[in-house]
Amino acid sequence: MENSAKENAQLFSKTIILPIDRSSSKSESSASKEKQTCCGGIKIFLGALSFVYFAKALSGSYLKSTITQIERRFDIPSSLVGVIDGSFEIGNLLIIILVSYFGAKLHRPKIIGVGCLIMSAGTFLIAMPQFFMGRYRYEIFSSSTNSTVSISPCLQDKSQIPLSVLERSQAKINAGCEKEVGSSMWIYVLLGNLLRGIGETPIQPLGITYIDDYTSEESAAFYIGCVQTVAIIGPIFGFLLGSLCAKLYVDIGFVDLDNITITHNDARWVGAWWLGYLIAGVLSVLAAIPFWFLPKHLPRPESRKDSSTSSEQSKFIIEDNKEHHRSYEQQVKILEMAKDFLPSVKNLFGNPVYFLYLCASIIQFNSLIGMVTYKPKYIEQQYGQSSSKTNFVIGLINIPAVAFGIFSGGLIMKKFRINVLGAARLSLGSSFFGYLLLLSLFAMGCENSDVAGLTVSYEGTKQVSSYEQTLFSECNSGCICSKSEWDPICGENGITYVSACLAGCKTSNGSGKTTVFYNCSCLGITASPSRSSSAVMGACQKGKECPKMFLYFLVISVITSYTLSIGGTPGYILLLRCIKPQLKSFALGIYTLAIRVLAGVPAPVYFGVSIDTTCLKWGSKRCGGRGACRLYDSNAFRYIYLGLTVVLGTMSIFLSIAVLFVLKKRYIPPDENIAANGGRGMVSVQTRKDNFVNSDYLIQTTYWPEKETRL
Repeated sequence: MENSAKENAQLFSKTIILPIDRSSSKSESSASKEKQTCCGGIKIFLGALSFVYFAKALSGSYLKSTITQIERRFDIPSSLVGVIDGSFEIGNLLIIILVSYFGAKLHRPKIIGVGCLIMSAGTFLIAMPQFFMGRYRYEIFSSSTNSTVSISPCLQDKSQIPLSVLERSQAKINAGCEKEVGSSMWIYVLLGNLLRGIGETPIQPLGITYIDDYTSEESAAFYIGCVQTVAIIGPIFGFLLGSLCAKLYVDIGFVDLDNITITHNDARWVGAWWLGYLIAGVLSVLAAIPFWFLPKHLPRPESRKDSSTSSEQSKFIIEDNKEHHRSYEQQVKILEMAKDFLPSVKNLFGNPVYFLYLCASIIQFNSLIGMVTYKPKYIEQQYGQSSSKTNFVIGLINIPAVAFGIFSGGLIMKKFRINVLGAARLSLGSSFFGYLLLLSLFAMGCENSDVAGLTVSYEGTKQVSSYEQTLFSECNSGCICSKSEWDPICGENGITYVSACLAGCKTSNGSGKTTVFYNCSCLGITASPSRSSSAVMGACQKGKECPKMFLYFLVISVITSYTLSIGGTPGYILLLRCIKPQLKSFALGIYTLAIRVLAGVPAPVYFGVSIDTTCLKWGSKRCGGRGACRLYDSNAFRYIYLGLTVVLGTMSIFLSIAVLFVLKKRYIPPDENIAANGGRGMVSVQTRKDNFVNSDYLIQTTYWPEKETRL
């Protein structure tokens, strides 16, 4: 019996081995050729996807940098700017479910290419209003222009003004009103941003899954990390581009800059906001080109061909329901795919770890999106910085800190071989310490600028009032002044006055930015007798302590950005580990959809509405009505802006604790599982494929974190 068994074994080995030996050279050559094709194709796709991520991140961050510019150019409040900013997420909402679910079965590279072209069309549309609107006009005192007629700022009688001047002025106003009646041009900005959102939709879910499908398990995380790192470079250039364009006057090339009476620090200044959108649109067009030449499928790596699971499959979460694994390589009809839609949704939301992490992410992104959207505005209003300097600081300091934080999170995961439980702890810890640091910013604000009638009385005592009647006092009672205009001057007493008329100035000398006002009756109340009651164009600078507070703010802001970003990579790994492989693309799409709809759309709006409540002085449109805010209550602005951010962040931390608690209950340590299964003997291959908690899979988890976080 033993001899016959040996003979049968030898015969069996010969019949199996001999055919392999004969075709070994062919298989090796075809394998090497396939490997070269795979590597070359995936690297081209990786480069193209990285450039797309750069282009979309640049245009998105550039929009954030132009929030205040758009607000002033179109004379709209912050709440309406928030709606414009949120329209990008609405564009995602329209098609993200369809793209993420059905797009994985179609030609993914070409779908991404179409998205890039739509994104570029939207970016160009945002810039279009500049070429159809009239020249930018702001409130200005008549004699500050190069006028041959000298007009006293304090108009004691309308007869002082020649009739011809009044007629010309009224005619200009009427002409402007006729133009403005049919021009709500900000709608084009909203529609353009909506198109940007539609075009950007397929890039993340289809691009990331394409990389993961056609690379080895150990390479997938490295490639995804490369793409995410390149994406961080986009906002750096976006904010730096915003800084450059904010220095240029909005109508540069069409007006004589010598006649412009406002400076970069003025609340009425509008930079060349439209120029950056033209540049971003060209980049999006260039990014679309490579995707039209990439194949629908690439050869799968040898390590993934026989694998019943993908690299994104959860190796740690216990799954109670066993589903039939269908191959994505099969040609499936649309109706057959649609049948699995509702069961797939039910499966995702029935996963407690996925659901709780989704809720925590939604609330945290509400906090972060609101904070990032209005951060340039906060710096400008709180610390008296120009738009150009604000964007430069954010792009050169804050964004690199975020990039370094994301990289550090992946490095920590790799260095210490952190498993999914450790990833949840790391994500929670970074959020806790990040929001703890934000609390210190409450003490790093500047006091209100001294503006007569708004933050101080005309006698110099501190007060805060948004009532327009407080702009009038006995010192300017003899003047005929408008309470709606904003054309500030800085008195020698260090107090800003809303206009030269409200300061009671009787005479003026010079023109443009060099205009000097004299005999200002309201300045004489607080000025010493030795001083002449004179004032110059523009608002006074913030207090002496403000530059020092700004430096402290920058330091804490950079540390906070770095700390919060450390949890980015661990959180992403946690998300990918708690879903089934066949739902990978769909789960990422649902996650992105929820963030867009429940955080990206509402956060800028209610942050903007809250910020509008802190406005002390609104600008006025040429035809009447409220324009953009010119002056905010600094203290109220700080408490609302930082308060909303910290409260939302605290809520997300509590939900993250719940994620960690559920994860601990469902997590089985590898050592315990090996000990439990060590004496069971051989397990069938089919059982190993269907059961996610067997010993073989848990043995692999010892080295899995290193593979998935190699950045």
